[in-house]
Amino acid sequence: MTTLPDLPVRDVLGELTAALDAHGSAVLVAPPGTGKTTVVPLALAEHTDGRIVVAEPRRLAARAAASRMAALLGEQVGDTVGYAVRGDRKVSRRTRIEVVTSGLLVRRVQHDPELPGVGTVLLDECHERHLDADLLLALLLDVRGGLREDLKLLATSATVASGRLAALLGDAPVITAHVRTYPVELGYLPPARNERVEVSVARAIRTALSEVDGDVLAFLPGAGEIARTSSLLSELDADVLPLHGRVTAARQDAALKPGPRRRVVLATAVAESSLTVPGVRAVVDSGLARVPRVDHRRGLPGLATVRVSAAVAEQRAGRAGREAPGRAYRCWAQYEQVSLPAYPEPEIRTADLTRLALELACWATPDGAGLSWWDPPPDGPLDAGQELLRTLGALENGKITARGRKMADLGLHPRLARALLDGAAQVGPRPAAEVVAMLDAGGTLTDVEAELRRLRDTRDERWRTEVRRLARLVPGAPEAPDPALVVALAHPERLARRREKGSPVYLMASGTAAELPAGSGLGDGEWLAVAEATRDPGRAHGIIRLAARADAELALRAAPNLVSEVDEVGWAGDVVARSVRRLGAIVLSERPLRNPDPELVRQALLTGLHKEGLDLLTWSAEARNLRQRLAFLHRVHGEPWPSMTDEALLANAADWLGTARRHADLARIDTVHALRGLLPWPEAARLDALAPDRIEVPSGSRIRVDYSTGEPVLAVKLQETFGWPATPRVSGVPVVLHLLSPAGRPAAVTSDLESFWHNGYVSVRAELRGRYPKHPWPEDPLTATATRRTKRS
Repeated sequence: MTTLPDLPVRDVLGELTAALDAHGSAVLVAPPGTGKTTVVPLALAEHTDGRIVVAEPRRLAARAAASRMAALLGEQVGDTVGYAVRGDRKVSRRTRIEVVTSGLLVRRVQHDPELPGVGTVLLDECHERHLDADLLLALLLDVRGGLREDLKLLATSATVASGRLAALLGDAPVITAHVRTYPVELGYLPPARNERVEVSVARAIRTALSEVDGDVLAFLPGAGEIARTSSLLSELDADVLPLHGRVTAARQDAALKPGPRRRVVLATAVAESSLTVPGVRAVVDSGLARVPRVDHRRGLPGLATVRVSAAVAEQRAGRAGREAPGRAYRCWAQYEQVSLPAYPEPEIRTADLTRLALELACWATPDGAGLSWWDPPPDGPLDAGQELLRTLGALENGKITARGRKMADLGLHPRLARALLDGAAQVGPRPAAEVVAMLDAGGTLTDVEAELRRLRDTRDERWRTEVRRLARLVPGAPEAPDPALVVALAHPERLARRREKGSPVYLMASGTAAELPAGSGLGDGEWLAVAEATRDPGRAHGIIRLAARADAELALRAAPNLVSEVDEVGWAGDVVARSVRRLGAIVLSERPLRNPDPELVRQALLTGLHKEGLDLLTWSAEARNLRQRLAFLHRVHGEPWPSMTDEALLANAADWLGTARRHADLARIDTVHALRGLLPWPEAARLDALAPDRIEVPSGSRIRVDYSTGEPVLAVKLQETFGWPATPRVSGVPVVLHLLSPAGRPAAVTSDLESFWHNGYVSVRAELRGRYPKHPWPEDPLTATATRRTKRS
């Protein structure tokens, strides 16, 4: 009988094992530090038959949990307790408890869904909502529903939002373990304006060391920020230790054990809930985390730095109160706390879903239908993932191919799996494995070849171990290293060509523009094989983070399926017709097209009209007047009189382009004829009656009606309207009369002539008599004779 440590979860072990016995599933809500990751598996191993498999979201956490449980038993890892992560496994025939990563367990379920010998699966840290963990939960529920009704499932969560999880597990009982914590005092240390995160965190760490006894645990978004923060703290009288997934196992162990001096542990999100760092009395929280994000429109998957959720901030702060009262220093303003999201965004909503699509295809449910999801995969990103799999030859007619199964077995992202398989065949297993291992871990330099030299020179043991593992997985030809080719095989759509000589901006085959940063060492290359590019908010194009020099020959070799040769007829200020050879969006060569398809020419002209507007046509005074008359009739009478807006005319442009083939031809189109062609019949015969071009006034003059304002307007000399008793109407609409002086200047404006004669004329007459004494200004305009002349004429 193992003596379990006195941790809070011990109080609920009886309830937990009873729930699993009765229901076959349960949810354990237990904050970090309760012992759920180490004590519960040990208790289950004594209570149940079969092997206990613990699924952790991270490799670091899997190794640490196995080491802690083995230490509690006084054994070596690999005896009763073992672990398996990608590239590293320590188990034996005696192993009862195996800690694995969620992704590795997905692969095991794919190979043998019945999981022989396994009695219980513990899904740890479900609240973190990692993509592999969500997929694993869905697959295990499917297995339990059809193949292994006896398989027990226990899901653990550090947050109380467990209702949906319990429902997925068949209305499973929810057991809660309450952690015994000490009070944590919160302080806020917002950064100065434009201050980098590592600077504000380093300042907060110095404050914590001066105010609190014990070790400091600081949370930063990634390995880069950790390295820069460490360099800022080089003068401290304390051990500064990094803790993230890319440091060696020995350095990870050092960060998880108390030391002879005070320690400052600089950690990523891995230390939020999966791991316990002993001796911590102060927590410094940058408030940031690095999470998967995909710009689907530009095809730039990668990691984005985002603000943490309120739940994560609470978990981080709680690390300071595990063993004694502590303090948490938050590197943001206190008023910003209320704007934090409540919980982290599930990766399935934001991440690249290509690998998920491959696993679903292996499970014979490409769209995930029939599986029970915490959150189902969004259609758009899943479709994008399936399209990429088809391009890589992993999917055909909606089903997994033999090549697709080989790619899945490698346990890599499908892009990297393709690069390893095809790269090994073309450059040899080891050169391909070197590049793939580097791409999987992420580089620190922009130049791929320089990064490979750095890894070789520093004898990075983790990278070297992964290279050896990958090289053993694939057959290959004699070695002929070509890093750029391997990069291009992984990301063919990111092959890029410089836009113009001397420019740092490259156009990728995907159509996305990306800029090469200064000092990259790659500035002289016309072609690049881009491994990683990101786009920051507000920037017009992406930034190239990792790339290798390439050339046109390599591009054609790596991405022959992206090559096309088509006749293109488009608009660029005029009709441009050319035969173009492209690699994706990149133009390889072009030549003029002498006899382009007339329909393509027509479409190009229409594009030009839509882009630049109807001013490309010649509008005579007659044409403008006719358009205005028709617009008036459409407003007053509606259909069938046609609309005369730009949009409406452009919609009918194809009807009147005629034989136009270029910009100059548009100016020669008879717009009057084109407009008359739009007139409805038989209504067109009444055009002059409903919207006359001219109106005869009492003087006998025929004055043109102006329809440009949308209303009929008649500008006529006042003297020519004497004897006109009432305002004329056009289609029932009163004409707006602009009554002019003998010099043609406005004297009055009215649409009610009868009222004007009785009320306004007297004052207008008095003013005009003084200015134009030679003209007749009768006292009674209704009985006077209209005239265009003076008294003497």
